[in-house]
Amino acid sequence: MDARTKQEGPKITVGPNALFFDDFKVGQSWLTPRRTISEADIVMFAGLTGDYNPVHTDEEFAKRSPFGTRILHGPAVFAIATGLEFRLGLKEGTAIAFLGMTWNLKAPVKMGDTIHVYQRVDAVRLTSDPNRGIVTFWVEVRNQLGTVCQDGDWKVMFHTNAV
Repeated sequence: MDARTKQEGPKITVGPNALFFDDFKVGQSWLTPRRTISEADIVMFAGLTGDYNPVHTDEEFAKRSPFGTRILHGPAVFAIATGLEFRLGLKEGTAIAFLGMTWNLKAPVKMGDTIHVYQRVDAVRLTSDPNRGIVTFWVEVRNQLGTVCQDGDWKVMFHTNAV
């Protein structure tokens, strides 16, 4: 019986591209689909969070800023990156928890920029529970020019094939 359909214990339903902890190898990497940032992204994030800083919401103010135009909120870029990464399907049904991150904001993301995520496995380790392991990913958000706008480590706990 394949690990994706094991019946012992609680049944885990996984996506067709999902990987268990055991499937990850240091050095593996993926590129996500791309997504173009729009004014709606800025407006919706400002509304959701209440962060109406004029560098995001006032074009005339932003023109005089170091960025020259409005920029997407840094946390919004991270949030969109998680959605782009989800589209790979690697974690669908096999991830248990997002455990933490270190995250660097290196360059602005502006309206009209098209971003994607580069993700690489940097470390894998079993936990004290043989049914779980932790994968550390190096993640970069890159724009259409290849500029790394944000980067850092994401730590994610996964089910092992033993589940």
